Amino acid sequence: MLLKKIIEGIESVNGTKISILNLESKKNFLCDYFVICNGNSNNQVFAIYQSIKKHVIKNFNKKPFHIEGLKNKEWILVDYISIIVHVFQEEKRLYYDIDRIWK
Repeated sequence: MLLKKIIEGIESVNGTKISILNLESKKNFLCDYFVICNGNSNNQVFAIYQSIKKHVIKNFNKKPFHIEGLKNKEWILVDYISIIVHVFQEEKRLYYDIDRIWK
């Protein structure tokens, strides 16, 4: 399952505070799940992104549909259409608070 491999990718490089928001009940929403996690630095945020991408390509031969945030590496969004992954540095996650907004 794609969700499981995304989580494995996060955990394999010590991503923290993993949240999975099930959005399947939201009518006409753009995806089924948000996965949100933290990295401690720009380098770790980028490493988490790379690990997710590696795990998904290895197991599903599937590249992300869209990626944002690679330039500043404070918040990287990885779009797999049915699952959107948000990899944050702690302060950005607190500021945008998407966990609370989408619950």
